[in-house]
Amino acid sequence: MNITSKEIRNVAVIGHSGEGKTTLCEAMLFNGGMIDRMGKIEDGTTVMDFDELEKGKKLSVNTSVAYLVWKGVKINLLDLPGFYDFEGERHEGLAACGAAVLVIGANGVLPIGAESVVEYCLKLGKPLIIFINGMDKANAEYAGTLTALKEKYAGKLAPIQLPIISDGKMTGYVNAIQEKAYKFSTQGPQEIPVPADLTSYMEEMQSSLMEAAAENDEILLDKYFDEGKLSKDDTVHGIRKGIATGGVIPVMAGSALQNRGVINLLDEIVRYMPTANERKNSLATDIAADEVINISCEEDGPFAAQVFKTVYDSYSGKMNYIKIFRGKLKSGMTVYNSNTETEERIGQLFVLKGKKAELVNELTAGDIGAVNKLTSTDTNHTLCALGTNIQFDPIRFPRPALSLAVKTVNKGDEDKMFAGFNKMREEDYTFTVEKRADTGELVLSGQGEVHLEILAKKLKSRYGIDVVLTDPAIPYRETIRAVSTAEGKHKKQSGGHGQYGHCKVRFEPCEDDFVFGDEVVGGAVPKQYIPAVEKGLRECLSKGVLAEYPVIGVKAVLYDGSYHDVDSSEMAFKAAAALAFKEGIKNAKPILLEPIVKLKVAVAGEYLGSVMGDISKRRGRISESASEGASTTVIAEVPLSEITKYATDLRGLTRGQGKFTTEFLRYEEVPPQIAEKVIKSKK
Repeated sequence: MNITSKEIRNVAVIGHSGEGKTTLCEAMLFNGGMIDRMGKIEDGTTVMDFDELEKGKKLSVNTSVAYLVWKGVKINLLDLPGFYDFEGERHEGLAACGAAVLVIGANGVLPIGAESVVEYCLKLGKPLIIFINGMDKANAEYAGTLTALKEKYAGKLAPIQLPIISDGKMTGYVNAIQEKAYKFSTQGPQEIPVPADLTSYMEEMQSSLMEAAAENDEILLDKYFDEGKLSKDDTVHGIRKGIATGGVIPVMAGSALQNRGVINLLDEIVRYMPTANERKNSLATDIAADEVINISCEEDGPFAAQVFKTVYDSYSGKMNYIKIFRGKLKSGMTVYNSNTETEERIGQLFVLKGKKAELVNELTAGDIGAVNKLTSTDTNHTLCALGTNIQFDPIRFPRPALSLAVKTVNKGDEDKMFAGFNKMREEDYTFTVEKRADTGELVLSGQGEVHLEILAKKLKSRYGIDVVLTDPAIPYRETIRAVSTAEGKHKKQSGGHGQYGHCKVRFEPCEDDFVFGDEVVGGAVPKQYIPAVEKGLRECLSKGVLAEYPVIGVKAVLYDGSYHDVDSSEMAFKAAAALAFKEGIKNAKPILLEPIVKLKVAVAGEYLGSVMGDISKRRGRISESASEGASTTVIAEVPLSEITKYATDLRGLTRGQGKFTTEFLRYEEVPPQIAEKVIKSKK
């Protein structure tokens, strides 16, 4: 295809899970002639959900890419997972796109997750169209859904079509700007007269669109005030300008499943969405000059691209998905990776249609494609022309929010498990796997329970490693609250050389983890054996007397003891110290300690009360609350044991909008009734 950057639209299809994103992509690809018939999610036959895990879950877990050509324009579609656990995929897809289509159901309310998607697009400056899906359903609520959107985004929404409803279902639409009506048919939309009962609504919509167009262009605003109206071309120009700046969000409706309203959506994407060469603020750092520069979308400029995603294909091996920002990339070229400071030779280039990769000779500025078998190139890396040295800002990925202990089913597979997860990390930057020093457990951390479950299944399908996920252990500690003394005597005689060690130790609370003191006088314990006593005590710290949790905050002072000239040894004094430790700690009022973390939650004001109430129920103490715009940050101190599944719970409380971080602060005493349960459970 002889496609230029002016003829490219890069569009992310986003929305919460189950709203119909993948089905909408399927309908667009069908209308564009890229597939012969529409597949179904239930049958596992869609272009975008091709991974076996996606088919099994009937849920998008990966960003998928496909393209179609509509009225001479190449539209690159990126189907982004809607489930919260795959937010990293959304970040990757939106980094490569110039615009987005938000798919929401016609349920009369603002769906869960929609607000966070809209806010994220506005924050990134991504032009947005909202497609109200499911208008084929008997109880479809277009008006109620539109009202809910207007309440949240007053002044930004611009409905550009009016659905024609018959027997509760959408049978066509009125295009307010064109002043034309269409009915759906098997041959596509067919023009009909504007229904008489919708004429007044159409006129109201026209007036609203003119106002929106005028508000986004000063020249049009003057013209609107002078003449009281705008022409169709002026209205389209103003709306298009408003979309580009985020001031206008067009709203459309249809049924992806029934392929109704999809052709109209494609028309409006071509008409309103910015072309690749209209992209703004593509900033990069010129490494040599140490300055930020703007990378304009020039086809004849020096090549510059960024890898926004990496996948491993069973046939093609490693594939890097790339967005070309400037110049052209051709097979056989040698390019420079400014992140690894290495040169890479480009072998095969592809454009993507789901799991299918079609060979091409070159990719031009503004386009999206893939290249395979690069040795030193990963997600977030910048590729540029030899002789240039620039770097695009990295895609920001969310930090892990939920952790589960991970254990291999078969002993001896731990090293293979680590190797498998590390390989998968090249594809997914939103999870980690590590061994925790405080509990000794292997812990898998990611965005949520579904995310971790998918990672475990992927490990099994790719590398044959079975793992089990369980709740991670809370790193409780034990300490003492009183002073006690204890005597340890280790004496054995079994013929020949015996064993004898005897020490008296005072135990008392202290601020440090452990302090050893020596108050022995008169050589009751010879100096050569004192280090053995300390070593014996330190070795006992790993298991307390309540529930075998590590002991902290103890000062142990050796103040007396005795020895035998022949039978005493370091080993005997170590054993004696262990006996003293057990008795002394038991008599020093031992208590259980729990880790306290600093919980920082960012939440919209409307959910503040629910979040603060929930924190209190978790034995949390709120220390600070500060508002900035529509968001409020709450800072609290909370026991770690109360927030092990907080990522899931916070999403439920805030309709997916809340974000949080944690930071270890200190240990505090566990309330007696809870300590009793913990000790009983451990035993």
